Amino acid sequence: MVKAAQPTLKSIRDKVESGERLSLEDGLFLYQPTTPLQEVGELANLVRERINGNAGYYNINTHLNATNICVYRCTFCAFRSDLRSPKGYKMSDEQVLERGKEAIDNGCTELHIVGGLHHQMKYEWYVDLVRILHEAYPDLHLKAWTSVEINWFKHLLKGKKSYKDILQDLIVAGLGSMPGGGAEIFHPEVRQKICEHKSDAQQWIEIHRVAHNLGIKTNCTMLYGHIENSFHRIDHLIRLRNLQDETGGLQTFIPLAFHPENTGLSHIKKPSVLMDLRTMAISRLMLDNIPHIKAYWIMLGIGTAQAALAYGADDIDGTVRHELIYHDAGATTPEMLTVDNIRQLIIEAGREPIERDTLYRKVERDPNDYSKWHVAEKIEAKFVTS
Repeated sequence: MVKAAQPTLKSIRDKVESGERLSLEDGLFLYQPTTPLQEVGELANLVRERINGNAGYYNINTHLNATNICVYRCTFCAFRSDLRSPKGYKMSDEQVLERGKEAIDNGCTELHIVGGLHHQMKYEWYVDLVRILHEAYPDLHLKAWTSVEINWFKHLLKGKKSYKDILQDLIVAGLGSMPGGGAEIFHPEVRQKICEHKSDAQQWIEIHRVAHNLGIKTNCTMLYGHIENSFHRIDHLIRLRNLQDETGGLQTFIPLAFHPENTGLSHIKKPSVLMDLRTMAISRLMLDNIPHIKAYWIMLGIGTAQAALAYGADDIDGTVRHELIYHDAGATTPEMLTVDNIRQLIIEAGREPIERDTLYRKVERDPNDYSKWHVAEKIEAKFVTS
């Protein structure tokens, strides 16, 4: 048997330029500190521009974390609270609806809904939260509940409903799409140490598979910069790529930089800017079938997110009103950005700012009343593969 040649920057460049898929070994080579970051970024930018041109996407969104009380005790989480802790809270229906009203009043197209797994709340509470928002604000896209929460709902129901049944209940209630949280790192060597009781990689993938088969678009994520290594990251990306080959339902990948403050891993330094940009670029190169790569400015910081638009990212997220999870973990970014702020930082990065809705349809606004908007057209990514 002839041993496969070891990757080089030239062999990887040849693959990228011809649209050929990168291997696990290629990904590991790109993560080596001796592989020049600038050249990795140039390759990622080539792919980014091939797929998404010069666009710098953003949306106008609000976050809703209805409770921080959580049955799990993930080592990396600073957001969760015990039931009897002074920090713990659960929003009332009135507070939830007020958040929806605030979103509409500020021209938001999306409400991003995640939170703790409150063990005293029944399944119906989670479904009704989506229902009351959808009934009150039918034009507001509800991106709700990660696969970890869907798995928890099945536990609450003691197996009386399948993942498909639960997702169908949520669709009827008004679910528009799903966020990609809860993926963390798929490999069990890491997952068992940072979130051992949470749904595993197979469950995360299966729930997203079921969602895609029901027509629900989802995002996907990876939490990096804690106890994992480059093999775990590339393994994670390949598992996502394989799912996308099967279903085509993943629309955006968000690499999430770990923030250690106030967590059980507070002794770890947060990832460097160089690691952030390298991970962004490698993600774009490995995930050749996922349309969009997001530089989440809340976690990366505004400057790094801006630079990431030249390292594979085409999306910078949105205004992000009321983000709590990463600020509790020490994020020092602003509580929100204005639309003018976002557009300006995209322009400064040499990209064209384009407002999109959750499903990547271009949004056009009434210049005289910013809260009035309409969807103009679907934005199509352009893949080139051999």
